[in-house]
Amino acid sequence: MTTIWLTRHAESADPTVFHGAESNIGLSALGHRQAAAAAAWFRELNPCAVVSSAMIRARETAGPIAAACGVPHLIEPDLHERRVGALGGTSFSSQSGPWHDTIHRWMAGDTAYTTPGAESFDELTARLIPAMERIANRFPDGRVVVVAHGVVCKVLLLSLLEGKSPSDWQTLGKVMNLSTSELRFDGKTWTAGALLEAPPTVAALQAETTGSEKSQA
Repeated sequence: MTTIWLTRHAESADPTVFHGAESNIGLSALGHRQAAAAAAWFRELNPCAVVSSAMIRARETAGPIAAACGVPHLIEPDLHERRVGALGGTSFSSQSGPWHDTIHRWMAGDTAYTTPGAESFDELTARLIPAMERIANRFPDGRVVVVAHGVVCKVLLLSLLEGKSPSDWQTLGKVMNLSTSELRFDGKTWTAGALLEAPPTVAALQAETTGSEKSQA
């Protein structure tokens, strides 16, 4: 049984706009503090490795965790954020606009739908599920922290777990920075423990995130 803690990266340098795979932005000052706070919490879980996407915001989150745990930090390139095409750099909104419409089309079962230049739900699953299986198979009976991106985490949870589907996008909950889900893989089936819970050391910093709506999945 492999245990994976699937985790979203810390706050990016500009969390109020869409940063897809096209934007290799790093972390904000608060994001670096979140990553350091998370590292202390993950150390107690005794992971054997930390795996992240190759994007700067994921690597800057994963690096302190790996250092605190004294384990390797490895890269899985296919865990990169969703390609967002024309949405890149525009103001983030989950209440209206193209992203809102995309989510509702996916929830209604139209998982091939997308906006110009962006990845559909189907395209995401085709990329992400093999990446997660590679990680699990590389560490049989291991304990691994995986640092990825908001939409990546949401799509994986809705695709891997029995009884979940895109229709559960909103009821599953928000993927905030450092939201962590405990997944287990026995070689055939994925099961879950707690889903989308931020480490308490990170949650204590959330009072500082005020103002405009921040990106989330």
